[in-house]
Amino acid sequence: MASLPDGEPAPQDGSLPNPDISAGFSAYVHIPFCSVRCGYCDFNTYTNPNFGPGAGLTDFPDSLAREIALSRRVLEGNGPIKTVFFGGGTPTMLDSAQLVAVLGDLKATFGLAANAEITTEANPESVTPESLRELAAGGFTRVSFGMQSAVPRVLSILDRQHRPSRVPQVVRWAREAGLEVSLDLIYGAPGETDVEWRASLEAALALEPDHISAYALTVEPGTKMGGQVRRGEISLPDPDMQADRYEMAAAMLEPAGYHWYEISNWARPGHECAHNLAYWRGSDWWGYGPGAHSHIGGTRFWNVKHPLAYANRLLDGASPAAARELLSATERAEETIMLGIRLAEGIPVPAATGREVIAGFISDELVDPASAFSGTLRLTLRGRLLADSVTRALWQDL
Repeated sequence: MASLPDGEPAPQDGSLPNPDISAGFSAYVHIPFCSVRCGYCDFNTYTNPNFGPGAGLTDFPDSLAREIALSRRVLEGNGPIKTVFFGGGTPTMLDSAQLVAVLGDLKATFGLAANAEITTEANPESVTPESLRELAAGGFTRVSFGMQSAVPRVLSILDRQHRPSRVPQVVRWAREAGLEVSLDLIYGAPGETDVEWRASLEAALALEPDHISAYALTVEPGTKMGGQVRRGEISLPDPDMQADRYEMAAAMLEPAGYHWYEISNWARPGHECAHNLAYWRGSDWWGYGPGAHSHIGGTRFWNVKHPLAYANRLLDGASPAAARELLSATERAEETIMLGIRLAEGIPVPAATGREVIAGFISDELVDPASAFSGTLRLTLRGRLLADSVTRALWQDL
């Protein structure tokens, strides 16, 4: 599991240099529980359902309520909240009433903007028709299902628990409840073939979701798959193969009416994930829960990772933040480039970037020439595959 970054100590009262969020902010709620830990998972998740007071499935919302109250003091009650995203872990390991209660606490504390987007992630095996109806009735607007693949063999390699036939069921239930639907896919699993990846894309398109995410498998040290790679049992995903899979996704999703708006995300027009756009556009958000990261007014901070340490700090009346960093002007400029270049809308050509750099991007077919001449860098399909190279080249002139 990935370690937290370094940083300076965070104040015990959670105070921030610039807590003004009067323009609104987003809220991320991390639910750290899973029934099974997938072999590729590097997120802050735990299969133990009960670590102690405030750190188990039953009373974890009590700890979240304490952090919400702390954030109200720090942010001086400013708001409203524009988007809320429950992630994990598997948020739907909590029952619907608990999730609705946490959302209600956020709403009562800060207020919700008109037409606020409220999303929860869910595994297909972790919901029922009743639970989805309860979420919709409680204010949720969107559910993101971890489909990952439509091929049983690939699901088994990824340690996923559901059968492919479960996904059409839960999509139907969510639609009947009035929820928007997003499906998450992963490509590049060990042994996955082009035919199997195409089958997963076809299966996702057949369900006509509002939004589709497609992520290249990344094998991190410390995961089950990381250990398998270290022992020579499996090989790391081949970058050229993953590029081919990405191009296949683009070639199938975009003609079907799903426009790419971020490198790994496609949506029907008007159904882009507003919460994730807030991240990529450098907006403010508060991350609630163990290991959650936040960004408020140029300060980035992150909570302790273990659920019990998180709960105990809040029980003691202290902030659960482990550390923080105040971003310099250069760091903020770097992040603006790194995140914004991933978006279809692109970024303004940085003032310090020389004309020869832009000419090189155009010559290498990494950016759209007409947009570049007009002062905006927008990645081509080739540029999307080489976005990190574009970012590094732009950073050199800062």
